[in-house]
Amino acid sequence: MPDTQVRPLRAFAESLRLDQVNLTERWMRAVFDDTELSDADKLTYEQLSDHVPAILEEICSALEDQDLDQVEPAIERNARKHGKLRWKQGYRIDELVRELDLFRQMLAGQIVQFSESRPYFTRRHEERARHFIDEAVSFVTLTSIREVVTERDRKIDEYTGRVERANHELTLKQRLVSDLYESRMQLTRSVVHDLRNFLNVFSMALQLMSRSPAKVEAALALANRQAADMKELVDELVEYSVVLGDTNHLTVEKFDLRELFDELLASCGPAIEAKGLRLHGTFDANLGAIVSNRLKLKQVALNLLTNASKYTKAGQVELAMTADGSDQWRLRVADTGVGIGASDRERVFKEFERATDEDIPGAGLGLAIVRELTRVLGGQIRFDSHEGEGTRFDITFPMKLEVAG
Repeated sequence: MPDTQVRPLRAFAESLRLDQVNLTERWMRAVFDDTELSDADKLTYEQLSDHVPAILEEICSALEDQDLDQVEPAIERNARKHGKLRWKQGYRIDELVRELDLFRQMLAGQIVQFSESRPYFTRRHEERARHFIDEAVSFVTLTSIREVVTERDRKIDEYTGRVERANHELTLKQRLVSDLYESRMQLTRSVVHDLRNFLNVFSMALQLMSRSPAKVEAALALANRQAADMKELVDELVEYSVVLGDTNHLTVEKFDLRELFDELLASCGPAIEAKGLRLHGTFDANLGAIVSNRLKLKQVALNLLTNASKYTKAGQVELAMTADGSDQWRLRVADTGVGIGASDRERVFKEFERATDEDIPGAGLGLAIVRELTRVLGGQIRFDSHEGEGTRFDITFPMKLEVAG
């Protein structure tokens, strides 16, 4: 390109560069005075100017070199920053376009002012300068808008994700409420059924005493058995409600596992042997003191032993505590009872479920209590059972229970 065409544009670019501070301030005043740019009033001068001086410098470089491609990457970076900042400042897209159009108008005015005082700056130079400025500002505007749209879409995706997660959580909670409602209905049906049976037997006992005074002793024995069964039902319901309603901070202590083992044998042995069963105990000599919640561990073992005794008519019940690696230990309770059929394996830990259809006292909450306490104590429960042969429960607990918080 002839030097006579390049040098006037370089002179114009140099004048813009020398007057950069004044031009930036004039543009900012125009923005503040524009009634269509209400959000601009919330910004300081520093916030409003942001990347405009850098963009103006790149436009000057393009005018000097007569090549917009060379400065396009730098203009794009600044335009993206400008768009992202305006998005954070609450600008609408039309406001962003309006303020950049004011910037273009100001530069167009500078072309006219420069040409009027410099005869060598011909109409052809004016058109050339206006072309570069229009192209540069249009590129800035388009890039800034794209950045605003990108930020908006990202925010929409973020909000959408939050809404979807909230809806998912709501669905889970609704399902939980539904399950809880069904559970409570099941409780009502189970308790009503058992209470009706108890009352029917009581009624039979009273009728027997009134009709046959000689059989009073037998009638009283029947009534006493029913009272004992009813007490077991109520005790089990109370225990489960306490387990579920316990919101206290879990406390742990260091204690000797052998002492707990001996205590369990002493407390459960008489009742198991009274049924004609044997209670076999095995304790691993490698086990010593552990850190956990002693009472809840005892509750787990007692529920398993009680359950094993209920469903075993002949043979034995086994209690074993063994080491499982260096940081875990295992509680095992096994029996030679009725066992659990393959079709019942999925429901044995559910509330109000029984392993068999036999008339066995209780609400069917024993294993539900075990499952909840095992979770609280950081344990993992597994069981193996064969119908008619017996059942074995193995629960692995940590040697040292870490309590959150």
